[in-house]
Amino acid sequence: MEQIVSLKELGDDIIQITLEDKASRNTFSTELVKNIIKAFELIKERGHYKVVIITGYDNYFCCGGTKEELFKIYKKEMGFNDLAFFTYPLECEVPVISAMQGHAIGGGFVFGLYSDFTILGKESVYTTNFMKYGFTPGMGGTMMVPLRLGDTLGNEMLFSAENYRGGDLRERGVPLTVVPKAEVLDTAIGLARSLAQKPRLSLLTLKEHLTQRIKKDLPKVIEQELKMHDITFHQPEVADRIEALFGR
Repeated sequence: MEQIVSLKELGDDIIQITLEDKASRNTFSTELVKNIIKAFELIKERGHYKVVIITGYDNYFCCGGTKEELFKIYKKEMGFNDLAFFTYPLECEVPVISAMQGHAIGGGFVFGLYSDFTILGKESVYTTNFMKYGFTPGMGGTMMVPLRLGDTLGNEMLFSAENYRGGDLRERGVPLTVVPKAEVLDTAIGLARSLAQKPRLSLLTLKEHLTQRIKKDLPKVIEQELKMHDITFHQPEVADRIEALFGR
């Protein structure tokens, strides 16, 4: 594994994936995406782990699409679904915990929500900022964000594209665990150790049951999101907004 995505065994058949592409601040660089896929494939190949933890580095969990990727989508050279890695936490056969200790932006936040458990940092920023660029959300976010955060707050995040601190979300009653940033990973490890006390076959069986509705509905949702992108992504205003927002 290249160092931008590292794997660490924590004992009790728990493995930690750390995203640390410092050059891109954990945006969806080609190398980060490639190595996330490699990490999950390696975990599946080894076939004995019971729990996976995903975390980031310093102030960043995962920060969404790069400027180059967004312009490629704008120019119809690729689509959001070409970033075919974001459902790996959902598809992983064992429970996955997103220890989102740092900022999670746009698709990076949606990526974390595909895990079975999500832990947020009180001080960190979370946003589904797609509409800030002028295009509608993708990556299954129109389903996953309301599903994980509740319809009212989830829809507000999708429409407004505003930034929310983890502490703000906790005050709004978000049904996710929110702790001080420095405690996120330890909280995730504690949860993982509790899960790892169970038989692996039972963990696999329960996860398959609990995720079947998402897996069934997701392809249709993504198809609908891509149709919305055909309408919204190619407006001249979108190119201006991408340039302006990345130029900050």
